[in-house]
Amino acid sequence: MGRTFQSVRQGINDIAGRWARSARWLKKPDQRYGELLVRYTKTNASEAFAACEDPLEGAIFSALVEIIKEQERIKEMMEE
Repeated sequence: MGRTFQSVRQGINDIAGRWARSARWLKKPDQRYGELLVRYTKTNASEAFAACEDPLEGAIFSALVEIIKEQERIKEMMEE
């Protein structure tokens, strides 16, 4: 007997896959931002798996963490 429900990690990967397909439909200059969002979503999928019960919540949480980290990096560079 196999698993009858999808894990949060699998759900996050499915969401990232759908977002990747959606990114291809964006205007050419915006596609890189969609692809970056997908990469951000996958970056913390394991951590989000441990903390979230809803895959969409995990995907958004993961992406937001990476966006904030990028903002902090930019801020630090500007302060130097």
